Amino acid sequence: MILSDKKILELLSTRELVIDPITPEQIQPASVDIRLGNHFLKLDENRIEHMSMTDEIKYISFECDEVVIPPHSFLLATTKEYIKLPGNLTAFVEGRSSIGRMGLFIQNAGWVDPGFEGEITLELYNANRLPIKLQSDRRVCQLVFASMDQYALNPYKGKYQGQTKPVGSRVYLDKDI
Repeated sequence: MILSDKKILELLSTRELVIDPITPEQIQPASVDIRLGNHFLKLDENRIEHMSMTDEIKYISFECDEVVIPPHSFLLATTKEYIKLPGNLTAFVEGRSSIGRMGLFIQNAGWVDPGFEGEITLELYNANRLPIKLQSDRRVCQLVFASMDQYALNPYKGKYQGQTKPVGSRVYLDKDI
């Protein structure tokens, strides 16, 4: 079941759900608008000749209040908000329609597991033919919360738990190799 603004406010007031910082304007009828932070990662294209699922990927980290994403380019960013989900709540990360209409695709693999805690790393892709300039503190995506039928047996404790600032791929740490 998708949570309403009333239920979201209730969970925020009891601190069962944590979104920090948050303003009343971010609460929408069935979601919470999330803002762009000021930390970014880009691939260190001059130090790697390819990426693989078995090797650590090299990134360049930088901070700024405005960033320009060239056409057909990829950038990792972080949310301004620190999120903490209880073990019976999951969230979908969805781009805002107004941002998508500019040609900016925003993802985080689309899903936040129950029990996750941290800033959300956003995957930004400029699908347009023009550069897109973004400013930190602007609403760029939204979290849509869904209640699970019961608490998860194993809430999220994965390799991105507690992250602050954007975190690059850690697929090379997967145990299924």
